Amino acid sequence: MVTLKDMDSELFTLDIGGMTCASCVGRVEKALDKIPGIEAATVNLATEQARIRVKTGSGTQIKDVIAQVEKTGYQAKLATPHGKGELAPAKTFWGSDGLGRVLLGFTLSAPLFLPMFLMPFGVHWALSPKWQLLLATPVQFFLGWRFYKAGFKSLMSGVGNMDLLVALGTSAAYGLSIYQMISSPHASHELYFEGSAVIICMVLLGKWLEARAKQQTSEAIRALQKLWPEHAKVLDPQIVIVEGAPLDQYRDLPLEQVFPNDHILVLPGERIPVDGLILTGKSHVDESLLTGESNPVKKQAGAKVIGGALNGEGVLVIEAQAVGVESVLSKIISLVEDAQTQKAPIQKLVDQVSAIFVPSVIIIAIITGIANWLYFDSASIAILRAVSVLVIACPCALGLATPAAIMAGTGVAARFGILIKDPQVLEQAHRLNIVAFDKTGTLTIGKPRLLTLIPFVTSIKSDAILATAAGLQLGSEHPLAKALLDAAKDQGLTPIPPTVSKALAGIGIEGKPTAGPWENQTLCLQSVASLEANPHFAAILEKAHSCFESGQTVSVLMNSESPSTPIALIGFGDELKANAREAISALHQLHIRTVMLSGDNQAAAERVGKSIGIDEVFAQIMPGDKAQIIRKLQTSEIQQRQWVAMVGDGVNDAPALAAADVGMAMSTGTDVAMQAAGITLMRGDPTLVADAIDISKKTWNKIRQNLFWAFAFNTTGIPLAALGYLSPMLAGSAMALSSFCVLSNALFLKRWRPAHR
Repeated sequence: MVTLKDMDSELFTLDIGGMTCASCVGRVEKALDKIPGIEAATVNLATEQARIRVKTGSGTQIKDVIAQVEKTGYQAKLATPHGKGELAPAKTFWGSDGLGRVLLGFTLSAPLFLPMFLMPFGVHWALSPKWQLLLATPVQFFLGWRFYKAGFKSLMSGVGNMDLLVALGTSAAYGLSIYQMISSPHASHELYFEGSAVIICMVLLGKWLEARAKQQTSEAIRALQKLWPEHAKVLDPQIVIVEGAPLDQYRDLPLEQVFPNDHILVLPGERIPVDGLILTGKSHVDESLLTGESNPVKKQAGAKVIGGALNGEGVLVIEAQAVGVESVLSKIISLVEDAQTQKAPIQKLVDQVSAIFVPSVIIIAIITGIANWLYFDSASIAILRAVSVLVIACPCALGLATPAAIMAGTGVAARFGILIKDPQVLEQAHRLNIVAFDKTGTLTIGKPRLLTLIPFVTSIKSDAILATAAGLQLGSEHPLAKALLDAAKDQGLTPIPPTVSKALAGIGIEGKPTAGPWENQTLCLQSVASLEANPHFAAILEKAHSCFESGQTVSVLMNSESPSTPIALIGFGDELKANAREAISALHQLHIRTVMLSGDNQAAAERVGKSIGIDEVFAQIMPGDKAQIIRKLQTSEIQQRQWVAMVGDGVNDAPALAAADVGMAMSTGTDVAMQAAGITLMRGDPTLVADAIDISKKTWNKIRQNLFWAFAFNTTGIPLAALGYLSPMLAGSAMALSSFCVLSNALFLKRWRPAHR
């Protein structure tokens, strides 16, 4: 998404061109932080994007931000909006990171370094100094011009980067060769043109490999973007949508011209262009790339469909409900891109190291040159070893270590219906030792049925009670409300609408019926737990005992007119999800303790918990108390802090999701819950919880491995280069290899598959 607005700020995403290492990231961020009105800015090397939050009313415009970035020496432009389906342009063959330049460089350099490989076989052959100069010069100043240009700009802004190190190192080797050529015209073996040329070629090869690997790490985004069809078949609004009506009058419109309430025709084998509701037709729809569900889902009239899903064998007519940036697919892309653009907390340490890394390397190289010159009394040895230090120390791998792993991990997770929107989750998930589940809609299917209705006054008919209770729930999206309305519909009853109706947070719903035995009286449908202070509480518990024993959720219809008296007990049964036990077992295999939070009576809640293997049950809790229980779990051990994940799907779960170290929301629930959670599970499948923890742990491990290898290459390579064990050519190869190793290691995450699919 290009921009997101809230009350106080506006969020922009920019595509940044020309960054080559972690130092470039720091340089761009430093430039952005200096701009008045920018509250926060973060730059990601792997995605080549910057996310900027600008304070509303500050007067700072995006064109000013772009100008500042370009003044720093990089290119900038607004990122493509979500929902347009535009893919990142492919790298051209002769582009700055294209294969053409790599091949040209090695073709020109081959005659320079081949004699080195022939010497062990007794072949002592070398080009004349003039030919070496002729071949090395275009490599140095044509193919290597990018390093001079970027290095000069970084020098002018007072911040060194990888390009500066390459430019300094290769120029020193090239300049030393010119000096040797002039002072000893026939001593071709003392020239180092091959070193400077091969360094440039190896760096170019490394950049090409990086570009390829970065494309692969972002395949998940491109795969999602490709789901957007370019056009939609919009039916003539005059057509009456009924089964069997002719559907040949439509316009093939670009997707951006489709609006909500338009009627869309989707033929077999086509991708559904918008989120909507099926008006006519039935089919099987493949939503695997959106939800991770491997099997096509049966859809018919009245069912919702997601834009980007693949229609199967049937002809569908859909009423558009959400298009463009409002669609589910666009929001998924937004979540994945946000996660890949943001930085994990550990990256802050890397950025701090990178800020002082390049200046430190230049100082080490100068010290190396001076020390070797004094010790060996040889300018050529001193320069070559200093060059090796400059080249081996290029911090490319350091800048790519964390973002490459995050991109690969979040990308593959998204393919299987796990959206990790906060990189901080990756650092928290590997510590988790407790997972708390909300019961309804998370461990149960979230579609309770009315099972019991027990009046307190036998003179009043059950039908009147049901019609009144259902009327209080008109317009509510709560699962228990739907159960009441469905029960009234099944019995042919018309719900009695209330004149006044309001939700009571954590208690229930209150209203005044417009008809029936309680006309204009204030009634409240509420949980048993909320009635603990009521004088009739003991009688309510006695009547509800049998319901609790069978595991039912019980609500009480109360007459709130003074004094408050119970009218009826209403018991609901919610079926457990088929794989709930498997989900709990999978967490136990990861040595994670499981907890269930429920507003049900203790006996009913414990019965459910015991049936699926839950370790601990918290029952009769008010929704507002869930966050407090999460905090209690986090500090339950005196000697060791516990790391807690919360899994929920409702509005009342949002505070607990935010309080937990890792919040996981079922996408089958509310948007509020998904906004509060760091992970969104695109299917209402509790086994995804263990899978989400697994991929988070594996991504975190890759981050640590990458940082180890990045630091290992530098910390071992710099001393070896200073002591003369690495020639400039080998140093260039090692530098390219370090970036390749880091990216390849991150790409192993693409092979991950969920264990419970």
